[in-house]
Amino acid sequence: MSTTLVKGQNGPLTAPEVVVSVRVAAAAALSALLVTEHGKVRSDADFVFYNQPAGPGVRLRNGVAGQPAELSVALTQVPADITQIRAVITLDEAGSTFGRIAPPIALVSDRHGNPLYEYKIEDLHSESIVIAVELYRRYGNWKVRAVGQGYAGGFEALVTDHGVTVEEAPPAETRTTVPPPPPYPTAYPPPVEPTYVTPNSPYPIQPPPTSPYPTQPPGSPYPAQPQQYSAYQVPPPPNPAPPTGDGGLPRGRPVNLSKGQRVTLRKDGGVALTRIRMGLGWDPARQGGLFGRRPVNIDLDAWVALFADRHLVDVAYYGQLTSKDGSIRHSGDNLTGEGAAGDDEVILVDLSRVPRQVNTLLFIVTSYQGHTFEQVSNAYCRLIDDITQAELARYALAGGMPFTAIAMAKVFRANGEWALQAIGEGFQAKHPGEAVPQLGRFISVS
Repeated sequence: MSTTLVKGQNGPLTAPEVVVSVRVAAAAALSALLVTEHGKVRSDADFVFYNQPAGPGVRLRNGVAGQPAELSVALTQVPADITQIRAVITLDEAGSTFGRIAPPIALVSDRHGNPLYEYKIEDLHSESIVIAVELYRRYGNWKVRAVGQGYAGGFEALVTDHGVTVEEAPPAETRTTVPPPPPYPTAYPPPVEPTYVTPNSPYPIQPPPTSPYPTQPPGSPYPAQPQQYSAYQVPPPPNPAPPTGDGGLPRGRPVNLSKGQRVTLRKDGGVALTRIRMGLGWDPARQGGLFGRRPVNIDLDAWVALFADRHLVDVAYYGQLTSKDGSIRHSGDNLTGEGAAGDDEVILVDLSRVPRQVNTLLFIVTSYQGHTFEQVSNAYCRLIDDITQAELARYALAGGMPFTAIAMAKVFRANGEWALQAIGEGFQAKHPGEAVPQLGRFISVS
């Protein structure tokens, strides 16, 4: 059983190796400053952080999923002139403060995971950095102290005050400020009113369960876990076709769509497409850091909503990878946006199997953890002929937007054939349950 500490309280450490971990309700990093009796590091090697994960007697190791790395400290291997090891929590996101989240908790355990001490760090407000606990020598023995000291000078000031050499950060990338979106025209239809009449609603009112793979009904045409698509290599088309208005798709080269533009899904010669893939991709925007540039993991989810006029029929998403009619199949969830160059998520659509009453397929991307698209770069969607593997059309988002959801594109029936339209409109939603009631503005009913 662990001992609960309050700010300023200390306790003995008798284990030869201890682990310091933290629980934080936001993206954060844990680091350590190994200092002498003068409160300074001997050299930059005494600063342990994500780009330098090991120091004398101290190393970072993977922690609990969704939480920062842990500090493993072999007390017997710490050099004699190191008198204190200060564990520091830094919030990742610019502008984040501890006052906006639940108080972080620092934990100290032995190497076997047996808890020794727990400290709930309260009374933090505008700080984004805090010295959580420190391990220190006292008369030849090691002790732990609950510090809970927020640092007002910022991370650079914190480490330089402790003697760490900081190289000047590269200049911030210039990005055009995105103006707020204009009000929606009054000609838009009223918000969609999906039916909430049964507990078997096709989209989650609450966030989804941990497992993304649902149990398939008997006779389903697809396996419970659909085949894994490899990342499709998608270099920029060397000679993109000019916009084609509302015509068909040109032969041999993809169309670069502009916002609002639409094309009919028929090949050159008038042959209608039957099997298409919608590939969606993005990259986590890289943050300029004092000690290197690292990406923030962004959990974006691509999914598609099926509508009959303005009535929701089904949703294919990370919690239901295959639509109930079998016409749409999702490739699975990419939790970070990292990986080989190419599509992060792929949605396969067999247009010949889409039920007759379904006349709109809306392709949406939502940010499950609430990151905005200001933290995402290179977001795009592209249409591929699943039979010939040829890329037919592409729509790229220009610049980040302060929204957690984007309506990327829609495939819809028009004059007896299928058409594609680029949308590129942002709104606030973190998962399908929050997004679906807002989708009416993107649906046109003839």
